[in-house]
Amino acid sequence: MNATIIDPLQGDFPEVIEEYLEHGIMKCIAFNRRGTLLAAGCSDGSCVIWDFETRGIAKELRDKDCVAAITSVCWSKSGRHILISAADKSLNLWDVMKGDKIYRTTLQQTPLQARLHPGGGSPESTLCLVCPFSSAPMIVNLQTETTTTLPISFSGGTTTGAPPRNKFSDGSAHYTPTAACFNKHGDLVYVGNSIGEILIIDHNKNQVRGVVAVSGGAVIKNIVFSRDGRHLLINSSDRTIRVYENLLPLKDSLKSLNEMIFDNILDEGEMVKSAGAKSLLLFREFQDSITRVHWKAPCFSGDGEWVVGGSASKGEHKIYIWDRAGHLVKILEGPKEALMDLAWHPVHPMVVSVSLTGLVYIWAKDYTENWSAFAPDFKELEENEEYVEREDEFDLMPETEKVKDLEMNEDDEVDITTVEKDSAFSDSDLSQEELRFLPADPFPDVSEQQEKHTASNSKLGDSKNSDSPLSEETGAMNHDSSQIEGMENSGGEDGGMTYLKRRRKPSEKVLELQAQKVRKPLPKAKGGLGKSSKTKSRIGNGIGIEQEQDMNNFGDEFGIDD
Repeated sequence: MNATIIDPLQGDFPEVIEEYLEHGIMKCIAFNRRGTLLAAGCSDGSCVIWDFETRGIAKELRDKDCVAAITSVCWSKSGRHILISAADKSLNLWDVMKGDKIYRTTLQQTPLQARLHPGGGSPESTLCLVCPFSSAPMIVNLQTETTTTLPISFSGGTTTGAPPRNKFSDGSAHYTPTAACFNKHGDLVYVGNSIGEILIIDHNKNQVRGVVAVSGGAVIKNIVFSRDGRHLLINSSDRTIRVYENLLPLKDSLKSLNEMIFDNILDEGEMVKSAGAKSLLLFREFQDSITRVHWKAPCFSGDGEWVVGGSASKGEHKIYIWDRAGHLVKILEGPKEALMDLAWHPVHPMVVSVSLTGLVYIWAKDYTENWSAFAPDFKELEENEEYVEREDEFDLMPETEKVKDLEMNEDDEVDITTVEKDSAFSDSDLSQEELRFLPADPFPDVSEQQEKHTASNSKLGDSKNSDSPLSEETGAMNHDSSQIEGMENSGGEDGGMTYLKRRRKPSEKVLELQAQKVRKPLPKAKGGLGKSSKTKSRIGNGIGIEQEQDMNNFGDEFGIDD
């Protein structure tokens, strides 16, 4: 099975590390249903929500009562709630938008994994499935804080606990953690026990409705459904990943399972085994027959076409990808850090993995440049070919475009309100109420440059209104170089320029003509304002000459030649 590696160009799966996320020491991750938000549980008891589009932190959920490491995170179907389990035996349900804690309960055992009921906005969304470290899986109602322990073994029509695999040195029984998960619509719970059995349980009545024996009888460590609910993945301690095909209908699975049992005339034990055989069918087995590694955090791709599993060996960060036919298509090798958790993006061919150091690595496809993609009519040729032009290729209006114009009906109404559903989420009836992105929370950010600029402006204003050296320099025009800078700045502010324009020294003939112009009597203006206007004109001309003479003196004093 692992002898040949399929050409990577045949599949759409990740190949290289594109980026990594860093925030404390992250332990576990989970995407929301759309893949726009990524939740990561940290070792300090906080949960960080990343905006996966911008790769920035959108929100941080921190519980002051919880400082233990987060063991699992789970999104609700609508994306508005998130369930967080921690090592301090706590279970918290959060409102993602408000950042408030809705429910909190404390269990008797440490929860290794917690999953919300896939009921969307129904009252069943307060139900969750918890897999503790040292007891059987249980259904917890967060609203009423009631727990129901699920059976983990079926023998002769009775439900019992799984027999111990071995014993400690003191003779006490050693319990193996049990894996469990909801089906697509949450009316059944699939439990994998320590003796290699898959139990199909009606959690409302707490009854085993079907049993499937796994070949080998090894401990089942992980059990997870594909996104469409048609395949079930089992990870056993015999280093083999098995995929089963779900034979039950996606809707009303419990009703169909009960009909199988009632139609049978055998005893209860045989009926349960017969119902299990009609519910699951072994589809494929995946393993590495050469290295014989154990698998950690196996899962399906978003479209269910690929099966992915991480190596559980210490000091390795390897991710194996198979197709559903059982062929190994890619081995992703990361840094020399143990792999803790991984998740496949719901839509894009991307994988996110968590290392032992707390970093989150984003694996993406290695795209190569293809410039022909920018021209839709361009066709790549492997070798030169003789080109034959069309008859109407260089016409102003080709015949093909004329036909298109005739086919268009301008009277047809164009629908601009209906939104086409994405094929990957066509089963969702909560598209309008689903939380896809978190709004940004703006806050004032005053930089040091703004503070310095404000301080300099205030000082400049104070200097203009007081007897400061700057005001004295601009009024008296002293002979210091610093006084020149003050004159240039003040001139730029008054005249709307950035510097003071220096003029040439006028000649003696120009000065004589200007003097004659001043002595020449001005014509009288019509009306009663002639005198005042004459006075204003003389005052204005006098001020202009004085300023010009001052500028000439200013040029002579500082050595400015013509």
